Amino acid sequence: MSSSSTVGATTSPAAGRATLIGISAILMWALLAPLTALTGTLPPFQTVAVAFAIGGVTGICGTLAGRRDPLRALRQPAAVWLLNVGGLFGFHFLYFLSLKSAPAVEANLINYMWPLFIVLFSALLPGERLRWWHIAGALAGLAGTGLLVTKGSGFTIRTEYLAGYVAALGSALIWTTYSLLNRRFGKVPTDAVSGFCLVTAALALGCHLAWETTVWPDDGIGWLALAGLGIGPVGAAFFAWDHGVKRGDIRALGALSYASPLLSTLLLIGFGLTPGHWTVWAACGLIVGGALLASHEVVTGRRGTR
Repeated sequence: MSSSSTVGATTSPAAGRATLIGISAILMWALLAPLTALTGTLPPFQTVAVAFAIGGVTGICGTLAGRRDPLRALRQPAAVWLLNVGGLFGFHFLYFLSLKSAPAVEANLINYMWPLFIVLFSALLPGERLRWWHIAGALAGLAGTGLLVTKGSGFTIRTEYLAGYVAALGSALIWTTYSLLNRRFGKVPTDAVSGFCLVTAALALGCHLAWETTVWPDDGIGWLALAGLGIGPVGAAFFAWDHGVKRGDIRALGALSYASPLLSTLLLIGFGLTPGHWTVWAACGLIVGGALLASHEVVTGRRGTR
């Protein structure tokens, strides 16, 4: 039955599982800020280099444990390598550049437009159709994230920070493009992400050596946090996201991604790394409500009229 004639058709179990795997990446990314804070004063590109190296090596170990050939997974067309390395490294490069060129509040808020972009631009993908609840849910998530980032005080666009704003918008568009175009390469095994992580680590190392001074954690907690980054938010999360965006409901994943900054803020508060604020609870309502609205097809296992 064609998608244009399905009314209330159930989503496939495989797509539902893939979406849940993608959601696990969002949950792991919530650990990014707390773990990064625990690493201490490590420069950003050094952190990216070490974490992606750990993630790549961990991925290769997982491939070998599954008795699969990691070298075979890496034999991919140049377009696949360009998209994936460009997505992983390009996003982080422009994100850190935006933080150096504009206030963190504005840069973070502009960068966190990528979940909204994923929801909106997913309508351009074959077999996908955007409904009002996807847009409404993503906008609610963006509003909630705005409250989290600005703490309700608002922000002002200033021309002297234009380069930083452009870099933040560029990072959001790169991650959107990477996530959406990956669906074109659904046959590329997720095992290949290990190679993409290692190349990203090498590029980040080059940036670190060119612009930063090397600093290492000064206690065991810092080292554990750095290892945790590589295994989780900068490791397994990208493998899970790769599988989710290729085979799951990408519109729901886009809207649900706004849960990551919310959960991250809650963890920072729980660890005593940042004070609480009334905007956290208001943002919670907006983000959770928006996520449920945008992903209700995944929750109920049914699609609306196409």
